[in-house]
Amino acid sequence: MLQFGLFMSNKYQAYAEYKDSGVEWLGDVPEHWNARQLKFLCSCNDEVLFDSVNPDYEIEYVDIGSVSATEGITKTENMTFANSPSRARRIARDGDVIVSTVRTYLEAIVPIDNPPENLVVSTGFAVIRPNQFLQKGYAAYCLRANGFIKEVVARSVGVSYPAINASDLVNIKAPEPSLSEQQKIANFLDHETAKIDTLIEKQQQLIKLLKEKRQAVISHAVTKGLNPNAPMRDSGVEWLGEVPEHWNVKPLKCVCNLIDGDRSSVYPNENDLVDNGIPFVSSKNIVNYKLTKKNLNYITREKFEKLSRGKLIAGDLVITVRGTIGHVGIFDPEIIGCETGFINAQMMIIRPINGLTDYLQQISESSLWQSQLGVAAYGSTVKQLSNEVLGNICIAIPPIDELSNFVSYIKQCCEKVEHLIFHANSAIELMQERRTALISAAVTGKIDVRDWTPPNV
Repeated sequence: MLQFGLFMSNKYQAYAEYKDSGVEWLGDVPEHWNARQLKFLCSCNDEVLFDSVNPDYEIEYVDIGSVSATEGITKTENMTFANSPSRARRIARDGDVIVSTVRTYLEAIVPIDNPPENLVVSTGFAVIRPNQFLQKGYAAYCLRANGFIKEVVARSVGVSYPAINASDLVNIKAPEPSLSEQQKIANFLDHETAKIDTLIEKQQQLIKLLKEKRQAVISHAVTKGLNPNAPMRDSGVEWLGEVPEHWNVKPLKCVCNLIDGDRSSVYPNENDLVDNGIPFVSSKNIVNYKLTKKNLNYITREKFEKLSRGKLIAGDLVITVRGTIGHVGIFDPEIIGCETGFINAQMMIIRPINGLTDYLQQISESSLWQSQLGVAAYGSTVKQLSNEVLGNICIAIPPIDELSNFVSYIKQCCEKVEHLIFHANSAIELMQERRTALISAAVTGKIDVRDWTPPNV
């Protein structure tokens, strides 16, 4: 986190006099500011839908999982009241701030701006409505200040599912500048955070383009080779097109073994999970075409020994074959921290023959291969890939004596792109830290923006 001291420059000045607020998360505040419990500055959960509502009344529903600390409300669901979940009860209006009271560590706090008249949020949110002492723009930033969020988390109860009561939430003290000063702070933050958000968006667009470039480089290499002067021939496979004349074209099943997960009665469930044991790999463990240890589940070795298939060894590729299909990662015991593991029912093991692990991994990252999987998948609502369907997809393979240099070259190209992506992500992280620190500095009075005016340019 950037320190407030970084803002104490010619651009942002401190107030002339401060006093102790008596509130730990606020620290010292400007001499003329107050600090009051939130319940004196707002109301909470004012409007709810009762069971007497017309069953055909349509609502735009926001669930807990549809709110992100960084992206705000990511989606809404249109439904009739009769078909809505029992937790779809709290009405949110323009200027409200919804604060998640469950799993508070996720920091799901979002201001409501020009919502539809029928917006309804889950009872997992507290709907904070500013009163005459709290300007809505200032409230939108104040309740997302880092110190306030930490206070919410600190007052939450529970280990695995921490939650806070709405009554405890509104007992948290918040800073109270004058209404005119609140407005100035909100105007300042609207302008400055918009500039930061624009820069972040540009970096995100750059990352998107770099990823597309990476896929395009791989797609061209695994179908056309590295030598632009090599004689070509028709592969007979639509997605491959022409390939180098001396390459082999084979179905995937001819160069690897495809292994489904165990779906018998001994298949692990939530009751079989333990803190340490044999890794139980799922799709959430594949990030950017890499198999990671983060968020791994585990089963006991005793349970693992009862399984008949779906067991991993070093060099295996793991691919998602149900729902979101085609995500692939290599099982590396050193990264995962165990010599073996087990896949869940939505995945399949690709066990390469003759040292093709790295090459097959590169093929799996190509945009052409991903498109082909989409064509080959079946299922109207949930896309799936069977052992047979996946095994019959053809790929082009360079001769063994070329393979090592080929794989190394593609890795080098990808590493250059990944280096640029890393720096773009680092820039985003720094800008997000600056955004968070700037909000906290302004709403707690660490910087004085009373004389700030929007620049002409």
